[in-house]
Amino acid sequence: MSEYKVPEDLKYTKEHEWAKIEGDVATIGITDYAQSELGDIVYIELPKVDSEVEQMAPIGTIEAVKTVADLYSPLSGKVIEVNEKLSQNPSIVNNDPYGEGWIAKIRISNPDEVKNLLSAEDYIELLEEVA
Repeated sequence: MSEYKVPEDLKYTKEHEWAKIEGDVATIGITDYAQSELGDIVYIELPKVDSEVEQMAPIGTIEAVKTVADLYSPLSGKVIEVNEKLSQNPSIVNNDPYGEGWIAKIRISNPDEVKNLLSAEDYIELLEEVA
């Protein structure tokens, strides 16, 4: 079993983003593993509201003390909201990656893409391979 939190109701990417899908909206963020690997997050470049995003294309960056990482969109669609709190306090992602630390909400344009994402079980297997 993974030492990282992996909520069962989410979908995951191999690049360590998560998506909570509710109807045609996906709330997205980075996983507990990703925030742990990055270390203290100091800045997040949020995607622009109303921008069109493609599945697995970069939509922003996350800067940590150790490194800078691209943020990828788990699904294609239109950004309908971003978590403005992260502009002032990006460390929320370190403390609560699946809750208050969400990054953006996307109106999904291609629901079939959900099939390309990992289940919690598949994501845990991926973590066990990289650990």
